[in-house]
Amino acid sequence: MNVMGIIFANDATLGALTDKRTMASLPYGGRYRLVDFHLSNMAAAGVRHVGIITRHNYQSLMNHIGSGEEWGLELQEGGLEFLTPFAMSKNDTYHGKLSALYEAISVLEFGPEDEYVITADSAIVSNIDLQKVLASHIESGKDVTVVAKPGIANGEKQLDLALKLDKNGEIADIAVDYIAPADYLASMDIFVMSKKYLRDTIREFISRNLFHMDRDLILGQWQKKAITINVYEFEGAALYNESTNEYFQNSLALIDPELRHDLFEGNHPVFTRVRDRVPSYYGEGCQVKSSILADGCILEGNVENSVLFRQVTIGKDAQVKNCVIMNDTVVGEGAQLECVILDKDVVVRPGAKLFGTLSHPLVVKRGEIV
Repeated sequence: MNVMGIIFANDATLGALTDKRTMASLPYGGRYRLVDFHLSNMAAAGVRHVGIITRHNYQSLMNHIGSGEEWGLELQEGGLEFLTPFAMSKNDTYHGKLSALYEAISVLEFGPEDEYVITADSAIVSNIDLQKVLASHIESGKDVTVVAKPGIANGEKQLDLALKLDKNGEIADIAVDYIAPADYLASMDIFVMSKKYLRDTIREFISRNLFHMDRDLILGQWQKKAITINVYEFEGAALYNESTNEYFQNSLALIDPELRHDLFEGNHPVFTRVRDRVPSYYGEGCQVKSSILADGCILEGNVENSVLFRQVTIGKDAQVKNCVIMNDTVVGEGAQLECVILDKDVVVRPGAKLFGTLSHPLVVKRGEIV
């Protein structure tokens, strides 16, 4: 089966966490980046031509992915491409996903005409069998398949794309930017369609000043009865990292072994760039409870219900609870941290006290000294 993948790196901001990086390169789970899940999903489904569309701040993403060797994308025909449409175009204004694809439309002119395209957005992570999604799309015979998740809509969270099904499994309603009640499905921003359909639609829509995948293509064409849509309901874990608080909650949620297994081993392994480090060192007086620790850490203090990335140092008598601490950060002796996100290379002075809440974590920018 001829299939290509397109991943939107997504420049949506999570405040200080995405000031200097894309969503796709946001660290997650101690060792990983958000993009790792999408690359692993596509590689496991046999997708060997993947384009990553990004706009700004993509150097760290390129450094992380490299040639794509860890996902088996460096040697196959097609391979992995970084698509920077706004670097290649005189127009640097981002209007929507269809606009971004139009600026890099040459990627849709590569390869066989009977190819399918799977698009994904970096902010939502899952371990999904895309072969099943593709099979559902082909069997349905419809123009587009939308992957959607039950249980996300709750009458409080605003959904980019919400879908309601009738008793026959057909779409009864679609809404965008909608605070949907619990009987709606939330789009996971994974779409499947033929390459020809996507390419022809992009050209038609751009000529009519239409730029958005959700509002213009899915909702707009459905309202006009000009598109047929298949909905694939995904029952596994899907984590929506669309705000700093969601990212914080989803990071701490990995401490649950059941969720961790679903996300990292459910359908296939999740791969990331290999960085060999020495094992973590546990000092004589340290205590670690219900936490995830990567390699290379030095632990002299107490850590509870937290996620520590590589080479984090926790000083003697330091107290760390409900925190996410990224690579190469140093927490000084006697410091107290609760509900805090520390980006890379942060230094917390000895005796410092940093407190956030579970609903509003305190974020410290990369390289800060506090």
